[in-house]
Amino acid sequence: MADACDPFHAHIYYDASDRSAAAQLHSDLRTRQGTGDLVDILFVGEMTDRPVGPHPIPQYEVHFHRKALATVLERIKASRLRALVHQLTDDDLADHTSQALWIGEPLPLDLSVLDPPGMNQGVARFGKSDF
Repeated sequence: MADACDPFHAHIYYDASDRSAAAQLHSDLRTRQGTGDLVDILFVGEMTDRPVGPHPIPQYEVHFHRKALATVLERIKASRLRALVHQLTDDDLADHTSQALWIGEPLPLDLSVLDPPGMNQGVARFGKSDF
């Protein structure tokens, strides 16, 4: 049975043409995290204006508990940005592939940099910066 506090990540992608929309969503999430309907958002990472980790274009991370999933999805969809949303488990590869939810057109990720099953370092960094 899933726990309402299960950890999730959202990777919100942008390029030069939609950076302004990404910055607006970023500001809203960061300003209001931990309050109201965003009480279960723990971390909003810096906007990285370059590819990092498995992500081929600029992105930023949002870390949150399962209870915030519907709200986070709603905010991302309303922004019209592309995003990868996944639970954070001990299987980094599955988290970013077979268990992931894409909003918008999926991107080809660099899967070679992901942790092997059972060794997901992201679990220890939940609520902190990955990049």
